[in-house]
Amino acid sequence: MGSGVQEQRASLTQGEVLPLASSSQSEVSYEGLKQTRSILNSLFSGALAGAVAKTAVAPLDRTKIIFQVSSDRFSAKEAYRLIYRTYLKNGFFSLWRGNSATMVRVIPYAAIQFCAHEQYKGMLGGYYGFQGKVLPPVPRLLAGSMAGTTAAMLTYPLDMVRARMAVTPKEMYSNILHVFVRISREEGLKTLYRGFAPTMLGVIPYAGLSFFTYETLKKYHAESSGRSQPYSYERLAFGACAGLLGQSASYPLDVVRRRMQTAGVTGHTYSTILGTMKEIVLEEGVIRGLYKGLSMNWVKGPIAVGISFTTFDVTQILLRKLHQMGYTGR
Repeated sequence: MGSGVQEQRASLTQGEVLPLASSSQSEVSYEGLKQTRSILNSLFSGALAGAVAKTAVAPLDRTKIIFQVSSDRFSAKEAYRLIYRTYLKNGFFSLWRGNSATMVRVIPYAAIQFCAHEQYKGMLGGYYGFQGKVLPPVPRLLAGSMAGTTAAMLTYPLDMVRARMAVTPKEMYSNILHVFVRISREEGLKTLYRGFAPTMLGVIPYAGLSFFTYETLKKYHAESSGRSQPYSYERLAFGACAGLLGQSASYPLDVVRRRMQTAGVTGHTYSTILGTMKEIVLEEGVIRGLYKGLSMNWVKGPIAVGISFTTFDVTQILLRKLHQMGYTGR
């Protein structure tokens, strides 16, 4: 009889524990699936945002790089003349030369940056006790800077290739792979990371201020309007402000980065950040050298960043709605 009671207890225990274990496993599995879906959505939305934004401003971006790496004086009139001459000489689509290299770089860069930002927001939110809420100012700035440095570190050689293709004739480099091969053979593999230091120093304020400004403006908008989601044109305006502040703060380092990246084809021997800055200032002056093309960036930058942030947010919203519709259909 005692053994029968023990067997009954054992069976009751098993009957009670098994459903709980199964339920716990399903919850873990669901959370894992939810996290994976969130990461994939962020990667896709970021990739699309980067591709759309960069393609929209590619002619202006190429023109800016050409002026950044030369000693020619910049003005809006000269920029227009360069674009027009390029169009007459090589055709309309030549204005997008180097855009294929830009896409190869910007798609993984933007995907990683936006995805990393979402992950860092979650991590910092959990650490500071703001999970699911808008982060306080310092963690908000930190999340953007960390996202930018993560993306830049993982995709830097592609940025170097894109800069080379933008400032050289088509005969010199026929495609992206040709750039990699020729640089590796003629200048060494280390050249692929020339300009890495100023890129890292520049991306910290750029990405930090861009994400910080955009998130802050969305927060104030929600508090003042009572609407949790801004309209698309409001997102564009918030992104434009973010781009204006971020790019203005890091612009001199952007010029230094481009000079160092293209030194092999422009005849200069830039080796260090301070040495490059000193040479630019001595030859061209502070404003005309380190801030060359900034006025064009004030047109290009806000447009690109506004489109990028808006595309990311709208794509995220659409993906969530599609997911909900899929569940509703079931």
